Amino acid sequence: MAAESALESERDAIVAALTPVVDGLAATFGPMCEVVLHDYRRPEKSVVAVAGSVTGRTVGGAMSEIGMRIVARGDGAGDELNYVTRTRGGKLVKASTMVLRDSTGTVFGALCVNLDVTAVGDAHALLGALAGIGGVGGASADVPVTAFGNDIDSVVDAILDAHQLRQNGSWAALDRTQRLELFRGLDERGVFAVRRAIEQVAARLGISRASAYSYLSQARADTQAVTERATRRAQGRATGRTATDKTPPGGHT
Repeated sequence: MAAESALESERDAIVAALTPVVDGLAATFGPMCEVVLHDYRRPEKSVVAVAGSVTGRTVGGAMSEIGMRIVARGDGAGDELNYVTRTRGGKLVKASTMVLRDSTGTVFGALCVNLDVTAVGDAHALLGALAGIGGVGGASADVPVTAFGNDIDSVVDAILDAHQLRQNGSWAALDRTQRLELFRGLDERGVFAVRRAIEQVAARLGISRASAYSYLSQARADTQAVTERATRRAQGRATGRTATDKTPPGGHT
């Protein structure tokens, strides 16, 4: 108990130390920059400091789907640097997300830097079109959209909306295999790390909460089975290589 309390104090100190850094970074990069400090111990209100306005975040706002993905990966999560995404409003954003860890290596937050490069992308596309090497707007057409929002429910809804758009049909049209794929994908993206997300997903799909829990449980079991099979195959290959290795100790055949 005392050890956990000490770790919580350590995490609080890291967040407090980084809070003034948020304003400094945003001031350095200028008005097209947004810096957001997240504390994932409160995922529904993870934003503890923000400077600039690229994604419209405010203090007390929720983590984005990128944050959900980091939470889902747990302590195995790594920094995501210099990736390009788009907001639902169409802004082209170059971003970096750097995870925060305590002295035990536990991930508990992130420092995010978002640069609005929409104008740069437009200028690049225009110059390419003038030079005859590309069309206007083509450069950002395939950039994925990230759900940002101050309300965690709106982020979950945006992820569900994107999935429905991709499958181009109603939720009722999904068969069992497709629903399991949906739940597996949502779980991998960290959606179910959010409180009440299972109820929200169940309501959107028009199924009971019990059915949603059943789909989630089966999806996780299937994922675990696939992982175990892959592990056994890898171990089998390693064992086979050892059995057929005729190299004498200390030398080469």
